[in-house]
Amino acid sequence: MKTLAACLFVAAGIARAGSLLQGAPPRAAAVSNPLEKNQRARRAGAKLFARECASCHGENGVGGLGKAPPLRQDEVYGAAPGALFWVLRNGSLNRGMPSFAHLPDPQRWQIITWLQSRP
Repeated sequence: MKTLAACLFVAAGIARAGSLLQGAPPRAAAVSNPLEKNQRARRAGAKLFARECASCHGENGVGGLGKAPPLRQDEVYGAAPGALFWVLRNGSLNRGMPSFAHLPDPQRWQIITWLQSRP
C-alpha cells in the first residue's frame, strides 16, 4: 500500500509540474522553424542529436536513460517549434535539462527539424 501511495504522489507531482514545453512563453511558441521540412537540416539534426542529446534521451530519442523523457512522442511531434527552441536554449537545471545555448541557432533548429520528423 505504501508503494502505491508513493507512486501516486510522484505521478501527481509530475502532472502538476507539466512538461518543459508548457513553460515556454507564448511569444516563443509563435516562432516558426526556418528549416522545417529541409532534408539536409534533418540529417544534420540527427547527427547533432546523437552527439548532444542521446546520452540522456537515448539513441534516436526513444528514452530509457535516467529521468530524461523519450522525445519520440506526439507531444514533441506536435509541439510549436518555437517552444522546442526555447527549451533547448534555456533548459531547466531543476529538471536535469541543461541549456544548449552554446549551439548556434541553426544547429538548434536542425535538432528540432529532426525531432519533429516521424521515424
